[in-house]
Amino acid sequence: MPTEKLTFTGHGGDTLAARLDLPNGPHLATALFAHCFTCSKDITAARRIAARLSSMGIAVLRFDFTGLGHSEGEFENTSFTSNVDDLIAADKALTARDMPPSLLIGHSLGGAAALKAAPMLTGIKAVVTIGAPFDPGHVTHHFVHAIPKIEDQGVAEVDLGGRPFRISKGFVEDISKANLKAAIGNLGAALLVLHAPRDATVGIANASDIFMAAKHPKSFVTLDSADHLITQAADAEYAADVIAVWAKHYLHLPEPAPQDAAPEGILRVSEADANGFLQDIQSGPHHLLADEPAKHGGSNKGLSPYGLVSAGLGACTSMTIRMYARRKGWPLTGVSVDISHAKEHAADAADPADRKVDHFERTIRLEGDLSEEQRIKLLEIADKCPVHRTLERSSTITTHLA
Repeated sequence: MPTEKLTFTGHGGDTLAARLDLPNGPHLATALFAHCFTCSKDITAARRIAARLSSMGIAVLRFDFTGLGHSEGEFENTSFTSNVDDLIAADKALTARDMPPSLLIGHSLGGAAALKAAPMLTGIKAVVTIGAPFDPGHVTHHFVHAIPKIEDQGVAEVDLGGRPFRISKGFVEDISKANLKAAIGNLGAALLVLHAPRDATVGIANASDIFMAAKHPKSFVTLDSADHLITQAADAEYAADVIAVWAKHYLHLPEPAPQDAAPEGILRVSEADANGFLQDIQSGPHHLLADEPAKHGGSNKGLSPYGLVSAGLGACTSMTIRMYARRKGWPLTGVSVDISHAKEHAADAADPADRKVDHFERTIRLEGDLSEEQRIKLLEIADKCPVHRTLERSSTITTHLA
């Protein structure tokens, strides 16, 4: 997935750093991601979600709020309101690039900011929250011991996740007055609430409050044993999968235009996990996964490459049989095809140990009141499926370096 570094001006005039993850193929929609309290745009959950969405044609802008990550400004001068204003500024920056966002995703306090900002943004069709608090003031429990000092001195340094941050009295006052109920009720977009029951930072009751305050369409999906930051790759992958499937339903993504000299479009494969073998496969609006079994170093989340080849042969066989029976008006009520693949020694090799060939074994089941002659003919027709013919004869592959 191509990633473009860019900047835009935040609420207070500071330059904010962002990454725009772009689709390899047609750009069908744009999403805006708001990170968690004191986090950054580069946390695991943000990167994985951006990768999955971009693989299905949705560009994702993830940025660092003022005073965090690579963005300019002083964190002690920010507030919940300024986070909302930064989100609005990000929306304007995308709109200026002719990429207005239709999907808003927020993690933790970023989720609360997304809920607050959504009614103020035109064009937002769907909102996703991940471990978001119903009451933004909930974050003060991270530094409750320092609040007396903050109120007395106006600002105090606190330790959050092993890093020092200066929290101002203005931040505490602003976030304590923030209320999301009205904004959630007037969201004007579909809502997906993702939350982990074991989230020890923002309790699951927050998800219930957000869900109950929202109007339909709304959905809730549990993240099972995930922690608040979605640090485990498997949990981030699951959250990304859920968001990708759910968002596709509500964004009404357009069909990409067919490419010249490629009536079925271009199939693109992108690496999804550099530590394993998981691959995102995108062909027009269709998305699937390829992987290897765990015993071969993969995560077993998709068919293996040879499994995909076998699937192509099986699908093509079934389609070809159906097409012929339909044209003949034969009473075929069902088709199933079992495919197995193995490497075998070539019978015509001078030394069989020198060469192996691929052997696909195909078992076809035909249902319906068919005569024996019809069954024999359909078995003959199976050998005429285009993928069968491709596999039987030699193919050429031309490779270019982009």
